[in-house]
Amino acid sequence: MQHRIIVLGAGYTGAVAAGRLARRLHRDDVAITLVNAEPDFVERVRMHQLAVGQELTPRPFDEMFRGTGVALKLAKVTAVDAGRRTVTVTAPGTGGADRETPAYEELEYDTLVYALGSGWDDRGVPGAAEHAHDIASRSGALRLRERLAGLGAGEPVVVVGGGLTGLEAATEIAEARPDLDVALAASGGLGDWLSPKGRRHLRKVTERLGITVHEHTEVASVAAGHLTTADGRRVPAAVTVWTTGFAVHPIARATGLEVTDTGRIVVDRTMRSVSHPDVYAVGDAALATGPGGKPLRMSCASGVPMAWQAADAIAARLTGGKLPNVPIRYFNQCVSLGRREGLIQYVTADDRAVDAALTGRLAALYKELICKGAAWGVAHPVLGPARRRRVVRTAAPAGDPSVEAAA
Repeated sequence: MQHRIIVLGAGYTGAVAAGRLARRLHRDDVAITLVNAEPDFVERVRMHQLAVGQELTPRPFDEMFRGTGVALKLAKVTAVDAGRRTVTVTAPGTGGADRETPAYEELEYDTLVYALGSGWDDRGVPGAAEHAHDIASRSGALRLRERLAGLGAGEPVVVVGGGLTGLEAATEIAEARPDLDVALAASGGLGDWLSPKGRRHLRKVTERLGITVHEHTEVASVAAGHLTTADGRRVPAAVTVWTTGFAVHPIARATGLEVTDTGRIVVDRTMRSVSHPDVYAVGDAALATGPGGKPLRMSCASGVPMAWQAADAIAARLTGGKLPNVPIRYFNQCVSLGRREGLIQYVTADDRAVDAALTGRLAALYKELICKGAAWGVAHPVLGPARRRRVVRTAAPAGDPSVEAAA
């Protein structure tokens, strides 16, 4: 009987995990199913580009995974029961006589890879959910795109959040629409986590693009046409773009898995759930630690190595192979500042800035290469050394020293 592996979510981490599993395991021994609500891969790191009207290369999953042994199931995940080892999904338009009522289906698994990612986090700020726009999803970016297209010259756009996503959104909008009055509201100093060289370059670019920067500014509420800061200032905003962080889907809390108070699934060094050994979690939905015991940040830079680690660990445990023991570390932070400028901030293994940084056009080309490389890896899921092995056992026995060593 085939070992049933279900991968939930086909973002960078889910798609990479499914492809790597297909490359590691013999298809006669495993049935790999990749569940995703959309038929095309979403390059989430380019949502700020989509929002300003740029067209992205379509990447249909049925083409990407054709002939790989991975079965694609287009459906929305509505529940996971880790105790019963089941996933409930819905396929829109298949359940009723009018073909609009969703049909519920229950899928059983032997091993689950949870890669449902994250969405935008309004942090409970009054009015943010109703009046702000997000770029954490393709649908959000397209709504923002339509709204920006309808703005006239001189209208104000405020990006809330001074992290990597906020910087990329503000500079992309300002470059693409120099007729707009673009502002950035950051809770700290502008790029205060960067090296001195990185901060200088960031300030130079924002000034050249005409971006007004509100540093050390907390937003207390958002309304149609303006936002209000914690100190009572009213900032005009025909459009507010909210980029203050990400939140995981609430499904994780209801799975029965051990999660943090923010809903992220707690995993060990092999990305296996600490409470349910048949479940692995990767990407934004998982809380894994890196060098120095620090949690890995929500990012593609963390998620893809997490997917590699999980896939290799699953293959090792199924075949009796050696568990992976490669620490996940950081090398740089890549920031696009429009299409012509960039910033590559080199960092320590635990993601702290060092003095070295690459700036300007060369940094923009470097970032573009990184983005293209990540998308290429997803689009060619089984390229690489073919190391297919038959399943030896379906689970590592309790007390297996290899498992304990990796935990």
